Amino acid sequence: MTRLRGPLRAALWALCLGAAPLHAQDVGVVQSDILVLDPEQLFEATRLGQRMVADHQAEREKLAARNRKLEAELEAEEKRLTELREETSPEEFREMADAFDAKVQEIRRDSERRVLDLERDRERLPLVFLRTVEPVLSDIMRDTGAEVVLDGRTVLFRSEAVDVTGMAIARIDRAIGDGRPAEAPGTQDTGAD
Repeated sequence: MTRLRGPLRAALWALCLGAAPLHAQDVGVVQSDILVLDPEQLFEATRLGQRMVADHQAEREKLAARNRKLEAELEAEEKRLTELREETSPEEFREMADAFDAKVQEIRRDSERRVLDLERDRERLPLVFLRTVEPVLSDIMRDTGAEVVLDGRTVLFRSEAVDVTGMAIARIDRAIGDGRPAEAPGTQDTGAD
């Protein structure tokens, strides 16, 4: 029995998967009704996904720095309050201590809310990413004649020819880059000072 190799094997797989017939202009782009894509790899490997993760990490670091600063301020305020204990009446000190405790509790609640918001934002990043790259994925579907794109992580068997993750990464990087607006010519930082 002869084993099929190379383009003939890929064409046979495409036909078995119900792909549209190949045309001269389609050379290099798989033609298939069904494509697979690894959304996690897409998110992690594109410049847009990497920038989104880096921005999120920067926000986490900013929040951590804010919390450290607040902690230092509260420690200094607590020290001052302790020093005032000798100079104030028990009633007055109790009022100041209660006000300080209320302030600490409010700051703690605010910090916890900010951490939760940041974590919710992190969980939403892949969805925001997919919404942003949807036009590029739609173009790939059109170019390949696909009707559906499946999550490659849940497909048991497939031909590598229908996995368009690499193509999608390249096209997203080309079309969207890191998602920031392109700088006008002549305004780019050359690094020379």
